[in-house]
Amino acid sequence: MMRTGNPALNDKTFENFGVYARDSIDKTSATMSINGTVHKTLFLLLLAFGSACFTWSRTFEGNAATAMPWILGGAIGGFVCAIGICFKHTLSPWLAPVYAIAEGLFLGGVSAGLESQYPGIVIQAVGGTFGTLFGLLMAYQSGLIRATENFKLGIVAATGGIALVYLISFIGGFFGFPIPYIHGSGAIGIGFSLFVVVIAALNLVLDFDFIEQAAERGAPKYLEWYGAFALMVTLVWLYLEILRLLSKLRDR
Repeated sequence: MMRTGNPALNDKTFENFGVYARDSIDKTSATMSINGTVHKTLFLLLLAFGSACFTWSRTFEGNAATAMPWILGGAIGGFVCAIGICFKHTLSPWLAPVYAIAEGLFLGGVSAGLESQYPGIVIQAVGGTFGTLFGLLMAYQSGLIRATENFKLGIVAATGGIALVYLISFIGGFFGFPIPYIHGSGAIGIGFSLFVVVIAALNLVLDFDFIEQAAERGAPKYLEWYGAFALMVTLVWLYLEILRLLSKLRDR
């Protein structure tokens, strides 16, 4: 059984693709490949970067108010696209690029706001995110980190626990009772953020393993877009958590 903490990937995603691979006449052109997924991931990253520059420039030009609709629209649009892709994977070739653009609009505004408060924080977060991505990819390819069943179970459980904590804190905030300490810059808050960053990073290992197995089992070609989208989901989460951790460290 394949497991991943990424909500975009689940055990049923590639459930029947072994049959597809056996029935395929031209397997090289009709089925998913790792290289194809990498190329599509790079394309989505470029789209996200381009749209992020748009809201970034508007925010730093003193037009933060005019940038806000784009930022909120990006957050909502990205969420809607993600839900649509998760429920209907065949839409991923069309919705994944829209998701990347929407997330870029959101991240550009958030990044600009934090950069104005903590100069230099964005380049540090970007460097940390991609450094972690390439470091874990090298470790995974070399066999230094293996996605064993116990490893997968642990990361999935930790990811679910983090999601539950954030949900409780979000709901509690509406009633004036957020979870104390975890959002502060004290030792507990920094320790919590560091833990979340580690778990977000290790989800990349599960995503690598999942995509590799899917390619080996002959998943349909369009799922290269789905795999690229799933990696984007994890990278966006990792980037935001690194930003959060760095901002807490700056506040000390």
